[in-house]
Amino acid sequence: MASYDYDLFVIGAGSGGVRAARVSAAHGARVAIAEEYRVGGTCVIRGCVPKKLLVYGAHFAEDIQDCARFGWHVDGCRFDWATLRDNVLAEVDRLNKAYTDTLESHGVEVILDRATLTGPHGIRLASGREVTAKTILIATGATPHVPGCPGHEHGITSNEAFHLDALPERMLIAGAGYIANEFAGVFNEFGVKVTLINRTDTILRGYDHSLRDRLLDISIKKGIDFRLNADFRGITRNDDGSLTVEMTNHEPAIVDCVMFATGRVPNTGDLGLDAAGVEWDEKGAIRVDDDNRSTCESIYAVGDVTNRIQLTPVAIREGQAFADTVFGGKPHKVDYDNIPSAVFSHPPIASVGLTEAKAREKLGSIKVYQSDFRAMKNVLAGRNERALYKMICDAETDRVVGLHMIGPDAPEILQAAAVAVKAGLTKADFDQTVALHPTMAEELVLLK
Repeated sequence: MASYDYDLFVIGAGSGGVRAARVSAAHGARVAIAEEYRVGGTCVIRGCVPKKLLVYGAHFAEDIQDCARFGWHVDGCRFDWATLRDNVLAEVDRLNKAYTDTLESHGVEVILDRATLTGPHGIRLASGREVTAKTILIATGATPHVPGCPGHEHGITSNEAFHLDALPERMLIAGAGYIANEFAGVFNEFGVKVTLINRTDTILRGYDHSLRDRLLDISIKKGIDFRLNADFRGITRNDDGSLTVEMTNHEPAIVDCVMFATGRVPNTGDLGLDAAGVEWDEKGAIRVDDDNRSTCESIYAVGDVTNRIQLTPVAIREGQAFADTVFGGKPHKVDYDNIPSAVFSHPPIASVGLTEAKAREKLGSIKVYQSDFRAMKNVLAGRNERALYKMICDAETDRVVGLHMIGPDAPEILQAAAVAVKAGLTKADFDQTVALHPTMAEELVLLK
């Protein structure tokens, strides 16, 4: 039998790779994991975690405005970007160490170096060291896409947004997905004049139209300038350091910072996939089967690098399924139906299951229930901002096939409700549940 340095070598220490490495080691495998940047990956280092902390920081802007109606008077209040930025980055440092410590405590060898494939079982590190493994897992995630317009080098991506020396007075964000809308909301609350441009007239493609329309309306009222059906023509740096952005169908915009949030592409460049016979699709994503195996029998891939569903919890589940299947003697596959998702905009969006349009297309006959209301806190604060909850049901079976929400704490509320959708419960099951009063969540069992 062939002898290898490791039973498993993982390339990429993000959410999926870390879970796969730790669980495989717990199953008794000899495991090493290589990471060229920092342990934790996009979510922990430059994505969900630091972004959510910025979202929390941004919420204080409205809370301070609203608190006077609740009897609180805050004088001399000001926001200091550097304090929040540095505290967030310190938390990232803590998590990076925690992830590293967890891997090492499970006996995983952590190699802080870039790794590339030399064959079905071979890996070369940037240091020049070459090792072998019986099984290789690629978990290198995805990286921000930057449009190829003239002057694109003057822009930043969400990666750099966490490290700004100072807040710009004017920022243009390109894109209309969840990253664009989240950062638009955050920087707008920090007092930045935000312009968001998108090449189509639709924001948050894939979400229910009612939620998209409501967020667009609220965001415009909060002062965000949306320029839709706008394609980049170019970016020019002016003598005073500002940037002139030219676009189709709109006048040029003069801003101090341009941030690209135009999607993410699988991180497969220069990985040596050819050398191992690993195939990828037209977007650069590694082709895998239901067991996460690539076209090379000894090489697997999980997470965003496969371009299935780019969500951290999905990558973690794929890493778990891989480890249990290959090393734990407990084969199982990830179920991709009814995966909940959230947009941490202002206010946030949460969704699970079929949108109204998809439900009509798939089922034909459906029933739609809605609640359009002002949260109690907003009423007393005098904030004219309405929440919207929407339930989609199969008209024949009464089964709830979709839940879509926009409003305060919507993601926190939807997590539990997603269990009901996953379990195939009906509208009658919701109706028979006694409301928890007074809450926003009670609207889910009172929908008409």
